[in-house]
Amino acid sequence: MKIYEELQARGLIAQVTDEEEIRELVNNGKATFYIGFDPTADSLHVGHFMALCLMKRLQMAGNKPIALIGGGTGYIGDPSGRTDMRSMMTPETIQHNCDCFKKQMERFIDFSDGKALMVNNADWLLDLNYIDLLREVGPHFSVNRMLTAECYKQRMERGLSFLEFNYMIMQSYDFYMLFQKYGCNMQFGGDDQWSNMLGGTELIRRKLGKNACAMTITLLLNSEGKKMGKTQSGAVWLDPNKTSPFDFYQYWRNVADADVLKCIRMLTFLPLEQIDEMDKWEGSQLNQAKEILAYELTALVHGEEEAKKAQEGARALFGTGNAAEMPTTTLTAEDFDEEENIDLISLLCKAELVTSRSEGRRAIQQGGVSVDGEKITDIYHKVAKADIPEDGLVLKRGKKKFKKICVEK
Repeated sequence: MKIYEELQARGLIAQVTDEEEIRELVNNGKATFYIGFDPTADSLHVGHFMALCLMKRLQMAGNKPIALIGGGTGYIGDPSGRTDMRSMMTPETIQHNCDCFKKQMERFIDFSDGKALMVNNADWLLDLNYIDLLREVGPHFSVNRMLTAECYKQRMERGLSFLEFNYMIMQSYDFYMLFQKYGCNMQFGGDDQWSNMLGGTELIRRKLGKNACAMTITLLLNSEGKKMGKTQSGAVWLDPNKTSPFDFYQYWRNVADADVLKCIRMLTFLPLEQIDEMDKWEGSQLNQAKEILAYELTALVHGEEEAKKAQEGARALFGTGNAAEMPTTTLTAEDFDEEENIDLISLLCKAELVTSRSEGRRAIQQGGVSVDGEKITDIYHKVAKADIPEDGLVLKRGKKKFKKICVEK
């Protein structure tokens, strides 16, 4: 099976323009394609996972990826899927986030010997002259048509700023510049990006002629993939300092039964024949499928060693109530009061199992907190420093969130 057909079989392709031409380029390793990433944080999250895996698949088939970092569009912010305007970032913050992205992407994409490129759209967007842009690009965009785009319609009732209205033009201009500077003949993006991507394809063809090679493809469920990056307590990051390998593993280990095989098909590099066999699995076998999913994705992001540690830790935790490889919170002398105790709510906050004291209070009152297997419902409960074993105790919130608590020696 060739790569384009594999992408279809994995459920990754939602919409395309010029399908036969795209198939020909991709299957013969002749596509130079880009995917954009706006640097809104200092780490990529699991919502970016599908795009990174796609870039890896296509590069393995001989195609050339361009990772476009939105150092310029980051000044504006994409209104797609948002109900409010994104806060402005300083140039220093944007650059820092771009640097962090590159380091993480190198785990997925081989940038050596020109096999892939990483470029920053700040290189051309920040130097644009407004009048020149209006004359060069403005005539090729219809305001009436732009307002029919889903990404804008969602914001019209609450208010769409002129700043954000320019995002489609900026993204379209990116494709135009990448086509001219690097021979980029294809763009990929989420299904929520379709209107913006069509704008880029049409801009190239209008300015350079209808025969200009510029093609568009979208990924199925990539907008849902962005939602996958969020949990009740925040985002699931690829940076191990923000989301530990154990927590990353647990995130995928706890996906819904209905989603596990879909995630294995779309996100892992397991052979399709093996995945097709898993389609017959049900009941307790789905837990095995979840372990496979969690292990494969943790290995992709954090390496085989960390994946093994996370898997062993999770199995030990669920099997015996203790886990050597659990993520750990280490308490210092300053965390205890004069009597060398720490109240349970403070301990939950310190372990980042809750985001506020009020959330911790509710979790305790609802019977969702235990210390070494003992459920605690007293919001005034304190844990004595002397009662914390040398190898730590297990603090648990709900069924899926755990931390080992140790004391600094």
